[in-house]
Amino acid sequence: MSTQGSPYTSGPPPRRGGQSAKGGNSLRRASDTLECWVRRVLMAVLVLGLPAAAVSAGLTAYEASMRVVRTQAAERHQVTARLTSTAEGGDWAKRPAPVRWTDLNGVVRTGAALVEPGTPKGSTVRVWVTRDGTVTGPPATKLNATSSGWLVGGMAAFGVVAGSYAAWAGMRLVLDRRRYAQWDAEWGLVEPRWSARFRP
Repeated sequence: MSTQGSPYTSGPPPRRGGQSAKGGNSLRRASDTLECWVRRVLMAVLVLGLPAAAVSAGLTAYEASMRVVRTQAAERHQVTARLTSTAEGGDWAKRPAPVRWTDLNGVVRTGAALVEPGTPKGSTVRVWVTRDGTVTGPPATKLNATSSGWLVGGMAAFGVVAGSYAAWAGMRLVLDRRRYAQWDAEWGLVEPRWSARFRP
């Protein structure tokens, strides 16, 4: 029996996997294509932008910290001071106690330094002071600058990852809402005809 002219055999045979006549996927929506391209862009941002941002931010923080290190090293120096009274307190935490020392110009200065509780009067302690004789803390070191650089670089890398993930999640949320709305609209058109085929 010839099937020539039969509506069931006319036209090209259906392609497997939802392939259209042009070679593309007929089931692939514009939102799927957009999602694929955005994914590629975000991957490029992670591969290229993450190390660039981390290194740049880390070096900037390190250089800024090193300027502070050099400034403090030039402005602070250690002196030997004596306690003018016994340090009070019974626990392990250091407490401020009054001290006295003579600077390089022979001027007697006083201040307060952190010492262990119970340190007797007259004991000598090493304290850091500024040029004007103010008791202060030790200057920052290169280790502090290096730690600051690593910390800021790590935070920058985390920011790139978090930003990329937020962009990806936001895009998926918008596209999924659009897909659900499209599916609802298409089902609204198909459902009446689909139900009519099974109606007695």
